[in-house]
Formats: sequence, C-alpha cells, structure tokens
Amino acid sequence: MEKTKEYQDHLVKLQTTLENEQMESFREEFLDLHPYEQAMFFMDQPKKTRLKIYAYLSPEELADIMENIEIEDTEKFITEMDPRFASMIFSEMAADDAVDILNILDKEKVASYLTIMDQDAADEIKQLIHYEEKTAGSIMTTEFVALYKTQTVKEAMRELKTIAPDAETIYYLYVLDDAKRLAGVLSLRDLIIAAEDTKIADVMSEKVVAVSVAKDQEEIAKMMRDYDFLAVPVVDFQNHLLGIITVDDILDVMDEEASDDYSKLAGVSDVQRPDDSPLSAAKKRLPWLIILLFLGMFTASLIDQFEETLEQVTLLAIFIPLIAAMAGNTGTQSLAVAVRGLATGDFGGQGKMKLMLREATTGLITGTTCGVLITIVVYLWKGELFLGFLVGISIMVTLTIATLSGSVIPIVMDRLKIDPAVASGPFITTINDIISISVYFGIATSFLDYLL
Repeated sequence: MEKTKEYQDHLVKLQTTLENEQMESFREEFLDLHPYEQAMFFMDQPKKTRLKIYAYLSPEELADIMENIEIEDTEKFITEMDPRFASMIFSEMAADDAVDILNILDKEKVASYLTIMDQDAADEIKQLIHYEEKTAGSIMTTEFVALYKTQTVKEAMRELKTIAPDAETIYYLYVLDDAKRLAGVLSLRDLIIAAEDTKIADVMSEKVVAVSVAKDQEEIAKMMRDYDFLAVPVVDFQNHLLGIITVDDILDVMDEEASDDYSKLAGVSDVQRPDDSPLSAAKKRLPWLIILLFLGMFTASLIDQFEETLEQVTLLAIFIPLIAAMAGNTGTQSLAVAVRGLATGDFGGQGKMKLMLREATTGLITGTTCGVLITIVVYLWKGELFLGFLVGISIMVTLTIATLSGSVIPIVMDRLKIDPAVASGPFITTINDIISISVYFGIATSFLDYLL
C-alpha cells in the first residue's frame, strides 16, 4: 500500500512539473520510473501535454516508451509527431519493434519515414518489413550476436564486448561457418568458463534448433514454450542465419493470438479496442450477426414445421427456451475445451478421438442428470408425468449431441485448415438451437397421442 501511495505521489510531481514547464525536474522524475510506468503515464496525457513530453525527451528515451505501448495504440502518437522526430525514434527502436509499428501505418508514411531516418537503421528495417505478417521473418530481430567457429574464445570475448550493447540478447551466441550458415550455438556461460585459446568449434553445441523464416508465429510460440527457449534462431532455406526471435517477442505473439481467438469465439471478425468508434465496432460485429440472423430464421421456420403439434399441445412452447439454452450452454463449454486444446497443440490424432468420446460420454451423463431433474420438476409443477418424461428425454438427447458437436465442429475445421476459433460461441449456440428444436419437436410429434 505504501508503494502505491509513493507511486501516486510521483505521478502528482510529474503533473506539476509539466504544468509549470520545469523540464529538468520532469526529466529527473520521469526517467526514474520503469519504462512500462513511463508508457502508462504518457498514454494518460492529453495531446497538448504529450507535445510537451516530445520536447522534453530524446528520441532514444521515447523509443523505450513506444516499445512498451500496444502496437495498435502507437499509430496516433507517431502520426502526431514531427515526421523527422518520429523517424529518429524508429532509428533508436529495436528493428522488429519498429517494423511492427510501421506495418500498421499507411505505405506512403512508411516510405517517408524510411527515407529520412538513419540509413543503417532504414536498411535493417527494410530487411524485415517485406516478410509476410505473422511469420518468423516478421517478428525476428537482426540484432543478435554471431561468432565464427574458427575464432578463439579470447577473440570472441573481444568481439562480444563490441556487439553486446546493441544486441537484443547475449545469453545465446550463435556460431556460423565460413559460408555464414548456422553451425552451432553456445551459451554465455560456456564462453566465459572456456579457456581463452580454445576454438569456438570445440565448445559450441551442434544441436541447435532453428526455425524457417516463413514459419507461422503461433507454431514458434508453441515450440519455445515446449523447449523453454529464451531465443530461437531464424534461418533461410540454405540455413543462413537471418535473425533471432526472443521470448519477449513470443509473449507478444501469445497475447495477440489469445486476443484473436477470443474475438472469434465472441463472433467478432477482429479484436475490438476501447477507442473504436460505434461505426467501427458495428463493422466488426455485423458479419457474424448477419450470418446468425439467417440461421435464426432457419430455426424459426423449423418451429413453423411443427405448428400442428404446438396447436394441439401448447404447453410444449413453455420449454423451448429451456431446451435451446441448455444445448447452447453445453455446446459452448465443449467448444472452449476443444479450441483451447487445438490452440495449445495438446491433441494428437488419438487425442482428438479421445476428446470426442469423452465429450459424448460427458454429454450423456450431464444430459441424463438434467433430464431426470427436469422430469421431476415438470411433474411437481404441472402434474404431467408424461410431459416431464418427454422434456427429460429431449434434454438428455440434446445435451449429448450438443456436447459432441461442440468438440467435433472445431476439430473438423482444423482438419480443413480453417481456424477452429471461427467455430465461435454464437455459431455453436445457433447450430445447437436447431438441433435441440428438431429433437424436442421430433420426439413430441412421435408421442403426440400420449400427450393428448
């Protein structure tokens, strides 16, 4: 609690120095914060105050702030700056972080920034910016330490001191052969404890795991999680070392993929941000809603097919929302389990079959339990034992099928190379509405004479 109060006092001091235009005092207080805290303070300021901050901080200091802001939010800050100042910020940023921001800007602005920024930084960014989005090439950095296998440990240490300040990480040192192909890897610890006259080839490990420059970022995230890597090298088809992907880049990927899957499960075409306009939010939601609207019309027409049954036993209508809701709920539960398993790679070929069998059995158990309960409730409520039995049987069959469909649909989509998260909650719910109505009225029609 004391720490929170201290932080709040710090923020008050910062606001005061800005209001009084005390640049030196502001810099002293502001740079004492962690870069993440700097970014949060910066984002909370109105544009008029941010313009002061641009004047008070160097491009290098602002680069640290931009690297701690969500990519989607950086656009408005970069575009409100003087282009020359923005280009200097890009020059100071890690190349992969700069590329992430440039990829969301207009191509004309990108060309302008690349033209006026430092030539070396521009060349480094150009190497990365042409790679396809969400691949290893698009998230890798070219700021890494590479040694040659013919070097001695002493020579490597001397070179490391020169390269290390600009490298993304120095915990892994990658070793190249004479043709600049990836030949091995060694840790910083291995380098430090080795004798100075030892050849790098004698202390390196040739068992180096690398990824292709075109590999999907989600697959790389799974691999780094499984191997507990802090970084992984990226190579071309001839095994030339092009860059590295570090664990902080992968954390961003995992967050991005999770947000993407969540938006699809919610039936939204893209992740909605708090600052989206009502029109923008509507555009993202409408595609799925229109599809679900027509599927809902199909459900309505299905009920219309059983109009005669409803006319003779109007009491059946009371339980339509109950059965449809139960089917949607259990289908969504099963869907969440299946999509998560597919996303994390927990299922192999046999795993998928086990999942479907388990979900079908789970649906049967939950359906039977709920069916028995609703039978008793309907009998006590309406005094109709056979009606309760009919609703109970419908619940049992519906929950079994809905639970199974919640796991089968994403698995089928995955087999068809379609993102399983597209089998969203609203989609599964509507499909299960159709199943539940068909089962309920199908059974009711079959036993209509007993109901009458």
